[in-house]
Amino acid sequence: MSQTYQRIVLASRPQGEVVPENFRLETVSVPDLREGEVLIRNHFLSLDPYMRMRMEDAKSYAAPQAIGETMIGGTVGEVLASKNPQFAVGDQVVGMLGWSEMGVSDGVMLRKVSTSHIPLSAYLGAVGMPGMTAWYGLTQIMQPKPGETVVVSAASGAVGSVVGQLAKLRGCRTVGIAGGAEKCAYVVNELGFDACIDYKAGHLEADLAAATPDGIDALFENVGGEILDASLARMNPFGRISLCGMIAGYNGEALPIKNSRVLLTMRLTVRGFIVSEHLELWPEGLKELGMLVATGKLSFRESVAPDLASAPAAFIGLLKGKNFGKQLVKLI
Repeated sequence: MSQTYQRIVLASRPQGEVVPENFRLETVSVPDLREGEVLIRNHFLSLDPYMRMRMEDAKSYAAPQAIGETMIGGTVGEVLASKNPQFAVGDQVVGMLGWSEMGVSDGVMLRKVSTSHIPLSAYLGAVGMPGMTAWYGLTQIMQPKPGETVVVSAASGAVGSVVGQLAKLRGCRTVGIAGGAEKCAYVVNELGFDACIDYKAGHLEADLAAATPDGIDALFENVGGEILDASLARMNPFGRISLCGMIAGYNGEALPIKNSRVLLTMRLTVRGFIVSEHLELWPEGLKELGMLVATGKLSFRESVAPDLASAPAAFIGLLKGKNFGKQLVKLI
């Protein structure tokens, strides 16, 4: 076993857009295990938009990412050594070991998984936190009924792609919003959405109106800004909005809501959520998601960066919408 491994730490807080200099690649020694601990060799690292918010030293739902410490992030890998009776060498596990080739866990936030019917990487996507985010926002907040119109922003991404497919399986008309003709074609032709609006085409409001002739009953919002405003203008009375992300403002941009009066006149329910605060529902959601992936009823796409050193560039690309589907980093 190697006596050292590499990790990436937060070197400085971004001033506006994230830049490569905000990160630092380090080589560190493999620590000795204490009783109850597990050493894991990570195979894949998950890159997600929420990491941008954690890089700020600002009031939020969680503590800021500490300077000089391993960047936060979900991982899947294999147990190399164990002093915890619940985990054996060779177990495949999902954890939060961050931007690192290896990691030590006390087992509390570690979950064993099987790759018999589900690829290991999918546990960071459709059968992991992004999938659960989609499942929770749709089933617990939007609660769509058959025949209703559901709109999903960032529809080709790891979360949005699952939202739309789950809505279709529940008998809804599903409309996506994505950036570029290629992504929109994927959303319709491979994911099965009824329509997808290319917000980069320059006529977002008109295109969205054409795709939602009966209005919008439920909205899953990942972006904010003008995309949220356009959807608000199409909301039906008593519509439900699941606020998952506001990526349009993650670099500090103001996100005024011009159509805020609709919140009152349409009597809308708007709720933001953090999926890690609802762990009691994860077994139910993961069971459905796992079954759908294993039986080929839930599709997903991955963008995979080749190694740990490429993680900062891949993350910066993710924030600019350059990824296609779930953004991962291959570590082995």
